[in-house]
Amino acid sequence: MTDSPDGRLLETFLDLVRIDSPPGEEAACAQYCAAALEAQGCEVFFDESSQVTGSDTGNLIAYLPGTAPGVLLLSAHLDCVEPCKGVDPVIRDGVVYSSGDTILGADDKVGLAAAIECVRRLREGDQLYPSVRCVFTVQEEVGLTGAKELAPETLRADLCLVLDADGAPGGIVIAAPTHYTFFARFIGRAAHAGVRPEDGISAIAMATEAISGMTMGRVDADSTANVGTVHGGTATNVIAAQVDVTGECRSLDAERVEDLRASMDLCMRTAAAKAGGAVDITWKREYAGFRLSEEAPIVDLVRQACVNEGLEARTFSTGGGSDANVIAALGVPTVALSCGMSGVHGTDESIAVDDLGALTRLCVSVARRLAIGAV
Repeated sequence: MTDSPDGRLLETFLDLVRIDSPPGEEAACAQYCAAALEAQGCEVFFDESSQVTGSDTGNLIAYLPGTAPGVLLLSAHLDCVEPCKGVDPVIRDGVVYSSGDTILGADDKVGLAAAIECVRRLREGDQLYPSVRCVFTVQEEVGLTGAKELAPETLRADLCLVLDADGAPGGIVIAAPTHYTFFARFIGRAAHAGVRPEDGISAIAMATEAISGMTMGRVDADSTANVGTVHGGTATNVIAAQVDVTGECRSLDAERVEDLRASMDLCMRTAAAKAGGAVDITWKREYAGFRLSEEAPIVDLVRQACVNEGLEARTFSTGGGSDANVIAALGVPTVALSCGMSGVHGTDESIAVDDLGALTRLCVSVARRLAIGAV
C-alpha cells in the first residue's frame, strides 16, 4: 500500500482511525502524529493546555522551516465524538467506512492525515515551499476547548487552512457565526398543587411563557436560535419552585447576534417579573464569527489552487463553529476546507479514498502558490 504517496496517505489515515481518541484522551493519537512529523524534520512540541482542558496531552504544534518566504498553517483536531473506540475501518468500492457500531473518525483524522502527507510531499518535491506550522488541537468536539488555549505566537502565519468541513474537496468556508449559549434558572415558590396552589409561583409557567415569546429555529438567512433543555420540578402535586433552561443563538452578523441575545434575555426576565418570580441568566460567548469577502486574496489563492487540482471551487458559509473561529479571531487569515467526509458524528460516516487524496493535493498546491508570493 505504501509504494505510492497515495498509498502511504491512505495507510496513515487508516492507522489514525484505529487509534482511540475521544475528547480528553488524545495522547496516543498525538504521539503518532508527532512521530510522523518529526520524521520529516519538523520541530514538535506540546503546549501546556492540558492544565486547563484536562486532556491527557496538550495541543500539538509542529514547525517545518521552508525553502521560500511565507508561512502556511495547517489545523486539524485530534479528538473524535463517541462512539469512537475500537474503530475497524473497511474499504468498499473506494470508500472507507467503519465496520462496526462506531463512527469512522474521518472527522477529523482526514485532516490530520492530509496535513502530515502534505508536509511529506513538500519535502520530497523539487519545488520551493513555505514554512509550515501544523496545529493539532484537543477537545474540539466539546467546545473548541483546546484551540481556545492556543498561544497566539504559535499561530503566526500568512494563511491558515482548517481541515475540518464536510462536503467534497473544493469547498471553502468563508463565513461562520458568532455563537452564544445561556443557562437560566427560574426561581418561583413551592406550594401544594392541590391544597394551596395560589400560594405557589410556578417556575415551569415562567419558563414556558419565556420560551413561547422567543423566535426560534431559522430566524433569518444568517441567524438561528434554540432552547435545548428544560429541567425542573419535583412532583406532580408540587408547584415547581425551580426550572433550569439552556439555549443558544448564532448569527453570521455580529450585530444581529447581539440583538437576538438581548431579545431572548428580555423574554426570560419579563416572564419572571410578570409571575412575581426571579431568573438568573448566565450568557457565554462560545466563539466569535468570521466573514471573508469573495474577493479576499487568500480566498482567491485557494480558489486558484482548486483549479490547479481540477476541483470545483465553491465558497459557502456555515452555521457551525470550528477551530477556524478561534484562529481567525486571533488575527490569522483563515479559511476552512471541505475534506470529503460525510455522515459525520454518525455510524454511517465515510470518506472516499479519492477525496482524501484530492484534499492533500489541494493543501500542497496552496503551499506552493504561497511560496511564489500568490498572496
